Amino acid sequence: MDLRHTLKGHWTVAVVAITTGLLLTVSGCGGGDGDGDSKASAPPVSSTRGGGAGDRKESPSESPDQVLAEVKGDDVTLTIASAVRDDGGFVTVSGRVTNNGGQFWIASNWRGDERELSRNGASLAGAALVDSKGKKKYLVLRDTQGRCLCTKFDGGGVDVGKSADWFAQFPAPPADTGTVDFQVGSMPPASIEISEG
Repeated sequence: MDLRHTLKGHWTVAVVAITTGLLLTVSGCGGGDGDGDSKASAPPVSSTRGGGAGDRKESPSESPDQVLAEVKGDDVTLTIASAVRDDGGFVTVSGRVTNNGGQFWIASNWRGDERELSRNGASLAGAALVDSKGKKKYLVLRDTQGRCLCTKFDGGGVDVGKSADWFAQFPAPPADTGTVDFQVGSMPPASIEISEG
């Protein structure tokens, strides 16, 4: 009789442990409680490599034809369509680059001079936001392997007469900083206004 009670007790403990584990797993997979904390954990990103329009958060004031700034370099026109401050402490800058020249444009000098950035290939890894008021320069955010949170151009650049959409994410300047200069490669700096996301 003691053996039967002991086995019954072990079986009960095992059932309770399994049930508790299943309940914790199900509650951990829940969709959130709607308080908005999930936005801060993963900033929205987009790239020229596929993602649809749903991959990027758009502000109500942003439209495809909106132009915050446009600068021209050697055979290339850089257009900035938006600069949005996200809830997680980031600024996402996006726009379009157009090749107006007579040959394939290679974005190699946009990746920056740092050794770590060379692994990003033709990208906006070397872009920066300059806060003249606060006297600070904000570099493109990177992951733990040194990959930038920015567009990497397919094929290394843009073909003649073609355009490519791009984005780059930066740490957000202080809330009272509304205007910054966007710089990349040998392009002239572009003064842009940051909107709230």
